[in-house]
Amino acid sequence: MFRPERIVEKKSTLFSIVITGVVAILALPIIVPHLLHGYHIAHIFLHVGGISLAVFISVLAGFAYYRLRTKRLLLSAIAFTNFIAAEIVLLADATWPSVFDFELMPLSEIGHLLTFITLGLLALGVFRND
Repeated sequence: MFRPERIVEKKSTLFSIVITGVVAILALPIIVPHLLHGYHIAHIFLHVGGISLAVFISVLAGFAYYRLRTKRLLLSAIAFTNFIAAEIVLLADATWPSVFDFELMPLSEIGHLLTFITLGLLALGVFRND
């Protein structure tokens, strides 16, 4: 019988599933069109790697919160989920620059703001007394 808890216990399997899933989802719309763009593909892979690691850590933090139910783990899970959003925004900006800019600020600044919020949430989790 398949149990999701077993995948989380075997972190190498979970990591492989996450990497395969993220690369499979991003392959056609983002990775393949930029394969021959020199160093730009390295920038794309930097953000794909960030998304992959953020998804992996978010899943681990989510399951840890599910088991222990502490506010510190909840803040950590929210922070890493927020980092997924930040990396997606930065990947969109690296892939299609100035296409999705808003009038108030460019998309790259929104990505940096989300990254700063991630650091703030992690700091709250570290300094929180449960």
